[in-house]
Amino acid sequence: MLNNILKTSRQVLYPVARTFSRSSNKGNVATETPGAVSTPPATRSPLILPQDYTNFLPVSRSTARQAWIENTDAVAERKVGLIELHPDVFAAQPRVDLIQENVEWQRKYRYVSMAHTKNRAEVRGGGRKPWPQKGGGRARHGSLRSPMLKGGGVVHGPRSPTTHFYMLPFYKRVLGLTSTLSVKLAQDDLHIIENVDIPTRDSDFLKDLIAERNWGPSVLIVDDDHMFPANICQASDDLGYVNLMPTFGLNVYSMLKHDTLVLTVAAVKHLEQRLLYQLNRNDAASKGGKFKLDQV
Repeated sequence: MLNNILKTSRQVLYPVARTFSRSSNKGNVATETPGAVSTPPATRSPLILPQDYTNFLPVSRSTARQAWIENTDAVAERKVGLIELHPDVFAAQPRVDLIQENVEWQRKYRYVSMAHTKNRAEVRGGGRKPWPQKGGGRARHGSLRSPMLKGGGVVHGPRSPTTHFYMLPFYKRVLGLTSTLSVKLAQDDLHIIENVDIPTRDSDFLKDLIAERNWGPSVLIVDDDHMFPANICQASDDLGYVNLMPTFGLNVYSMLKHDTLVLTVAAVKHLEQRLLYQLNRNDAASKGGKFKLDQV
């Protein structure tokens, strides 16, 4: 009786052992309860599931991004093709901290403080001793322009010109560019055009083109060549919110200052070539040391 109770409890708690006992010892079926015999044995799932886990993995950043190429020969927008953008340049991780460091660096490296105070040697007067050293009962002084007296010089005051120049680390500058380009593309503030050849020098044409395509209140147009065509130069001169810039001058501060960034196809290829070279260069260790003039 005790053996039957133990077998029944073991079969309820461990169904796998029950299945094994039924397959190995068929003579003991009569000792099992009728309810247990009628219930089919429970089956366990295998340890390695035949399931595709690709849906649970993070999205691969190696996938190239795509963008439309727009025309510039007419005000009406027309898609002329697709361009693939390298993910390491236009789909990088948006490092907001590096973007902020680049902005602060660009604001400060060209700032020169002209605040100036005079020390006791530069203040007019105070050449003679104001009173004798002894006998007057007053504190001893050698000049009325002492920093302790009113009208005297200033100690440790600001001296002009004072520069706030410092050099941001090399790869912070590179990653700041890729982060800003990626943010612009993700926010739909980056547009690709064929070229900068517009058919007229009239500024109204460029103004209507920007309004038709909703490029925003300020536009930065970037091309590979530093010599822009005469038509777009003259048309943008009358529009204070449109600026032209070559690729070698592209920077984080200018991209954030303008609402829309417009790149030509040639500018995209040049930026990808230069930034990918900087991201994968072999002499990366030499760029991590102290600032030198050849690292600008």
